[in-house]
Amino acid sequence: MASVPVPLDEASLRAHLVGRPAYRHTRYLVARSPGGTAVVEVAKRSGAPLFSEITAVTMVARPDETAFVEVPEADTGVPTVLGRIAADCAPGARCVVVRGRYGHVGFIVDPAPLRVRVVEVVPPQPAKLVDQASRVLELAEDLPPVGLVPELTDLGALAGSSPADHYLFPCRAGGAGAGPVGAWAAAVSYLDEIPPRADWTLVGCARSRAIHDWFYDDPVAFVDMCPRQLARRAAAGGTLPVLTKCCLLEDKVVAEDGLVVVPWGASLAQVREGLGRAVAIASAAQPASL
Repeated sequence: MASVPVPLDEASLRAHLVGRPAYRHTRYLVARSPGGTAVVEVAKRSGAPLFSEITAVTMVARPDETAFVEVPEADTGVPTVLGRIAADCAPGARCVVVRGRYGHVGFIVDPAPLRVRVVEVVPPQPAKLVDQASRVLELAEDLPPVGLVPELTDLGALAGSSPADHYLFPCRAGGAGAGPVGAWAAAVSYLDEIPPRADWTLVGCARSRAIHDWFYDDPVAFVDMCPRQLARRAAAGGTLPVLTKCCLLEDKVVAEDGLVVVPWGASLAQVREGLGRAVAIASAAQPASL
């Protein structure tokens, strides 16, 4: 970024910059003057020496289409962070330059984040996979801007689709069964506690159904809460890639027909891998921004 003593049109910036030395890794320049901010791309005579003279200047964004914002807590090296700031702080600008953490400056042109649907069940709140993916994107310097589209299924409402006097949930973690189910005065038990057999409806998935069969060895009324099954329907009804999870996966990430599935207990590294695969699917339809 540099303050320049000339108007911020391409011809004036070219006349001012061509012939001046630029650092070998310099590709873009954020030019500022009392008239505003512009972004140009520069070409150099050579990339070998420490500095080389600028030989060409191309306008990337004019002052009338560029916004400059200060967000001190922002990591300007993370594309998703820049995309979010552009949407929140300067939604009408074609180019948004951000001065953020450490005083570093970054910019984004034509912000159009790749959208990824995240299919998850709640509770817990916040939805775990959405929260994990959001945390990964806060640090993902090597991914293009991504916008998450959460699609959440409430377990209490899902259970209510099959009214019963007694529900069996896989476990207490996250508060499953503590919401609307309780308002119906329905009894709630948890499979991981191996309670005495009762006339219940299991709200679970293929794995919890297998665990139920292991301990009780008799038929059970069943409501399928598997995010993978919910996501298959979501993937079939849309064009965006879908990220979800499944407890039948224990140590790998799989992709199938626009659907990316991580293990139920996925690490952040596995969520990062899943996002990478979803981005690869989305990139074919929506080009990334600068």
